[in-house]
Amino acid sequence: MTECSIQLSFAGMVKGRSVVMDFTGGSLTSDAGLPFLRKVDDQLKLTERLSSCLRDGRDPVKVRHRVIDQLRQRIYQISCGYSDANDADSLRSDPVLKVAVGREPETGCELASQPTLSRFENSVGRKELTRLNRQILSTYLCHRPCPSRVIVLDIDATDDPTHGQQELSFYHGFYKQHMLHPLLCYDGETGDLLAATLRPGNVHAANGVVKMLKRIVRKIRKRWPWVAIIIRADAGFSVPRLYRFCEQYSCGYVVGLITNAVLERLHAPLLMEAEELYSSSGNKVRLVGEVGYRAGSWKRYRRVIMKAEAMSQGTNRRFVVTNLKGDPKQLYHFYIQRGQAENWIKDLKNGLLADRLSCSRFLANSFRLLLHTAAYLLMHHLRRQLVGTALATAQFDTIRLRLLKVGARVKQTCRKVWIHAPSSFPYRPLWVILHHRLTQPAPT
Repeated sequence: MTECSIQLSFAGMVKGRSVVMDFTGGSLTSDAGLPFLRKVDDQLKLTERLSSCLRDGRDPVKVRHRVIDQLRQRIYQISCGYSDANDADSLRSDPVLKVAVGREPETGCELASQPTLSRFENSVGRKELTRLNRQILSTYLCHRPCPSRVIVLDIDATDDPTHGQQELSFYHGFYKQHMLHPLLCYDGETGDLLAATLRPGNVHAANGVVKMLKRIVRKIRKRWPWVAIIIRADAGFSVPRLYRFCEQYSCGYVVGLITNAVLERLHAPLLMEAEELYSSSGNKVRLVGEVGYRAGSWKRYRRVIMKAEAMSQGTNRRFVVTNLKGDPKQLYHFYIQRGQAENWIKDLKNGLLADRLSCSRFLANSFRLLLHTAAYLLMHHLRRQLVGTALATAQFDTIRLRLLKVGARVKQTCRKVWIHAPSSFPYRPLWVILHHRLTQPAPT
């Protein structure tokens, strides 16, 4: 019995009628929204840019899957929630994934298999990783709306737990796990991911941050010479070399500062005042002040913003070092807005599973992180097209489930490829809006 003639029958299930299941539904997909992602990719020229950075050492006569095809396949799979290369074995015949990569859904050859993609990931060297990072930054510079006065760079580090014998995986005392330690840089206004660098698991949070910022600041200054740049980061980056870099390159900075005995002593009068106000009113009190402070490793005094809170749960203190002028309360409010970067990291790690770096070689995992970064850029720009809709601020997993993960029948004719979505598809209006915004001519 051939597979297409197999029937699975359940007698009397619906008002005495049998329910029969067979395998004659034709060419079907569960990711019918992928063409929208490909259109975003075409607008950004992202995979085209990235593929130009990668050397192909294979025999051209034997090549079935071009570098750009493998990039697209891998990045689109990640965007649709398939984070592992193993997923390629079951997706290489998916008709819409083939269409998104640029192949005919029925007559075109299958996409790359897991072994092919694994060899691809392990073929990338350090120089190519450097070129890829440059192209990611160039994509940001080409497509970011022109800033008026200020660009805020949110720097953060995150953990990537390891569960095998990954190269340069080490135990980190703060996170209390074996891990790799990515360093990320976001645009604090737009949420664009400018750079992502993978580091060994046991390095300090600020390791490599000055090297990353030098490259980014120089490129931004070349693109927009009039723009002021402000670096914003948590207390893990409170190191003198970062302050010196910002002062040398005329960048503003607002960086959390780790508490110590001297700061606590300087902070004591402000905290006492907050406690007295709380005792008299019974309501939560937050006071913000400032002080000049010089740590033992600093060569000069710097401005430190101090926050004191008194509430029913107890007291809370916070310190922020900055070279910016202005009201301490406004500066502290500006600092805590960096919490939005946690949501962007959540999109990268939870929405796109960027912490699934399971290759044995460190360089292969570094390349994987950049593949997830590329997927982030595509999904982020797709979300940007949804301004004014219910999904304008949705997380990536929500956008994927509602707009990309759609079942459909695919049919190929002589002139067209038809993707027949369900008649009852509830988010049809959003597809119409996306199509209009992605196909209308770009403003000149």
